[in-house]
Amino acid sequence: MSDRSHAERRRVLAENDRRRREVDGSRYAPWNRAERLMVDGRAREAAALLHRQGVFPTPETRCLEIGFGEGGWLPTLLSWGLSESRLYGVEIDPLRAVSVRRRLPSTSLCLADGGTLPFVDGAFGLVIVSTVFTSVLEQSVRSTMAGEIQRVLAPGGALLWYDFAVDNPRNPHVRGVGRRELKALFPELRGEIRSITLAPPILRPVSRWSVAAAELLSALPFLRSHLLAVLTRDA
Repeated sequence: MSDRSHAERRRVLAENDRRRREVDGSRYAPWNRAERLMVDGRAREAAALLHRQGVFPTPETRCLEIGFGEGGWLPTLLSWGLSESRLYGVEIDPLRAVSVRRRLPSTSLCLADGGTLPFVDGAFGLVIVSTVFTSVLEQSVRSTMAGEIQRVLAPGGALLWYDFAVDNPRNPHVRGVGRRELKALFPELRGEIRSITLAPPILRPVSRWSVAAAELLSALPFLRSHLLAVLTRDA
């Protein structure tokens, strides 16, 4: 691992610690309307996009989530009918990994860096990376991580991507990944990219007042803040 990778890893872990101390945990609680709209909306759109491209995972598909955090997409994959024994995840934050291991004991989870994945080439039919790259500010580290994702993705496999497309002026610890950069990061993959998710600064206050109003506003592309993509490798 390079000096830049080490430095970026330390910075990300320090930012995770800060967020644990300073960010109200109820923001991501299951009863929070905005959180439910984001999670349910992205899962619904992702399932449709995977199906449309003919790469919706089967129960036996080997799936990897990079940066599974507090659980990430792993519960969604289970709800799609995948076998827990076919699910894998890597995470650099040991505190996050411990809690998920307790809830998903049959899932293969490990502490690892996204730039040095401990798997053989072409190991996975589906790789998920969600709100991870925007937390990585060093461009060389982003490129290394993208290369590792392409390496472990099997022929005919798919990358499911979900992340911010724009910068957050209130948070200097993240940097958006737009369409052009997303395509440049994964030159070996082809697929569909679409905007999704009402921008959280709008979604959170509006959803407290009206879920219907939040869903209506989310239909306006210029108010969306994230990109959802399914990018596939040629068989």
